[in-house]
Amino acid sequence: MTDLLTSIQAALGLPHTPIPFTSSGALPSAFAVTDLACASIAAAGQAISELLHQQTGRLPGLEVDRRLASFWFSSSIRPLGWSVPPLWDPVAGDYAAKDGWIRLHTNAPHHRAAAESVLGACADRVAMASKVAQWSTGDLEQAVVDAGGCAAEMRSWAQWQVHPQGQAVNGEPLVQFDHHGSANAKPWQGSVAQPLAGIKVLDLTRVLAGPVASRFLAGLGADVLRIDPPSWNEPGVIPEMTLGKRCARLDLHDSADRNLFESLLKDADIVLHGYRADALERLGYGITERQKLAPGLIDVSLNAYGWSGPWQNRRGFDSLVQMSSGIAEAGMQWKQADKPTPLPVQALDQATGYLMAASAIKLLADRLNNGRGGSARLSLARTAKLLIEHGAGIDDPLRAEDEADQGMLVEQTPWGPAHRLHVPLKITGTPLQWTIAASELGSHRPQWW
Repeated sequence: MTDLLTSIQAALGLPHTPIPFTSSGALPSAFAVTDLACASIAAAGQAISELLHQQTGRLPGLEVDRRLASFWFSSSIRPLGWSVPPLWDPVAGDYAAKDGWIRLHTNAPHHRAAAESVLGACADRVAMASKVAQWSTGDLEQAVVDAGGCAAEMRSWAQWQVHPQGQAVNGEPLVQFDHHGSANAKPWQGSVAQPLAGIKVLDLTRVLAGPVASRFLAGLGADVLRIDPPSWNEPGVIPEMTLGKRCARLDLHDSADRNLFESLLKDADIVLHGYRADALERLGYGITERQKLAPGLIDVSLNAYGWSGPWQNRRGFDSLVQMSSGIAEAGMQWKQADKPTPLPVQALDQATGYLMAASAIKLLADRLNNGRGGSARLSLARTAKLLIEHGAGIDDPLRAEDEADQGMLVEQTPWGPAHRLHVPLKITGTPLQWTIAASELGSHRPQWW
């Protein structure tokens, strides 16, 4: 735990201050997933604590609850009388090919269409399995990717270390910071109770890392406006990930919507995005254009496989990076299973989300100090490296009944009432709280408050 937190603090430029972790138990895994949860949440909390110290002269205390951190890395919402839609498309998942295992990610309709353009239409997993079995993993991975889809063959950590993309990721820092000369001398408008009051966050992210980051920022008082394309939907995570945000839609291929987007960006303090590395550039909103539109902008981005190497523009998700980087293979060996065994939660997404939030807050503190904007880049693959290199998990499993002991709040959502778990992070004098309940995508107008 200490090593994980110290590594994260160093990457973020935070003091190497011990932070207490309360309660006991851990998610069962080949890796220290609960330790990663606690350390990443603690780092986000420490970034806020340091910002408050800078602005008020007072350094708030912090603590993180291990059990609650573990539960939040899965889900914080417990519906009452309704259910969250399934997380996965019916044919998404792991399949045995001729020479190993491969994962197909088909949650988005266009990603499923890409896989089926290679394999043929598949009504269910049985049909998909019979077609995948005729391929080698490497050939099928490349064919699906070339078709615009998402797939990853299962590799070991050793295989990933000699892969060109694994080697590229090894050369990258956990967080890549950069500062630019554009100035914005906007003063701090927050308070101890709401440190990010007055901060406008333009959230261009989707499942899951980026929405974790913007949810955290919203809980500290930021005005978060999430923008999605007209047809995008992710029903399995919306009740979890839209907490505290207003959600609007814009089509960046439409001139009127582009004008609206540019007016939003001009007034934004922070922009979060998780598109592939070249996607905003192709839309005409590369980093140079964003900085021209919004001097002093804090620009925080992530992708799946890192910012250098042959896969820097490859589509990817947490579950795919776990397959590529050796996590699923290590889990299979740990559990003595006959199939890939991923982490018990999407920990790469979750941890990277808190690290994104911490990066944004760190850059905000820098801007309050010197007026300059800046950027931070993170990737799921680099977070995977952090987790893998910090060793095995511990045999102290959480129990299902532990959850009820943590206490819950009642939240009224568009789908019905729900319980929301108490937050795992305590900051003295600064409660994490959300004034906006979770809502459907596109339920708000694209404008700042």
